[in-house]
Amino acid sequence: MPNLNVTFLGTGTSMGVPVIACDCDVCKSVDPRDNRLRSSILIETESTTVCIDSGPDFRNQMLRHNVKKLDALVYTHEHKDHTAGMDDVRAYNFILRKSMTLYTSDRVEAALRSDFHYAFADTKYPGVPNISFVRIEEDTFTVGDIEFLPLPVMHHKLPVLGFRVGDFAYITDANHIPKETWSKLSGVKVLVINALRKTDHLSHFTLSQAIDIARELDTEKTYLTHISHQMGKHADVIQDLPNGVEIAHDGLKISI
Repeated sequence: MPNLNVTFLGTGTSMGVPVIACDCDVCKSVDPRDNRLRSSILIETESTTVCIDSGPDFRNQMLRHNVKKLDALVYTHEHKDHTAGMDDVRAYNFILRKSMTLYTSDRVEAALRSDFHYAFADTKYPGVPNISFVRIEEDTFTVGDIEFLPLPVMHHKLPVLGFRVGDFAYITDANHIPKETWSKLSGVKVLVINALRKTDHLSHFTLSQAIDIARELDTEKTYLTHISHQMGKHADVIQDLPNGVEIAHDGLKISI
């Protein structure tokens, strides 16, 4: 497995942080770590660049990090905070002069075809996204020199996917890890996992639950993502985290 560089493009929950019209201390914070776009990561090797999810902030994220080349998008699930920016791949269609490959489950493909129906019409308006789909099955799949292992998890009653790449694993929007997925996580050294807030939530892990998972897997490093303003200020929360656990922030870069 080649060396990986991972960039946290966004680390916020579905409404982002700050939340529109909210005057809480977190949303008014001047600490840039408390300003969170919708959750997404960029995974890069010397020859391959892949983005996991394309939420409403996708265009901003690609511009902010000067992403000139994108080989594929890989999707965790169909909620809008993970798919709404897909239309902006047409910029890459134009610049790179090729279609964009989307790796999805059958359910996510159906949602994208519905949400962006104009891109798949028999008669297309000039300039719509040029898309090709590759179905994610249970087995590993490869994009360039990056091998992905799907990690089925549950987001309340919705099956979603995390992904393992070598010693790195990424799980967002989950509140339950099935038994069969635990074995696929064995030996992971660097884990990214969602931790919405400190109190219980219907479909997301809490801070304490995410920390317990990190301990169970005995990871060397765990980064928390998909953070709500209800978590508290970044600077305050990190004071109580155990060694080896950090809250990720937008723009954080790690190498694996």
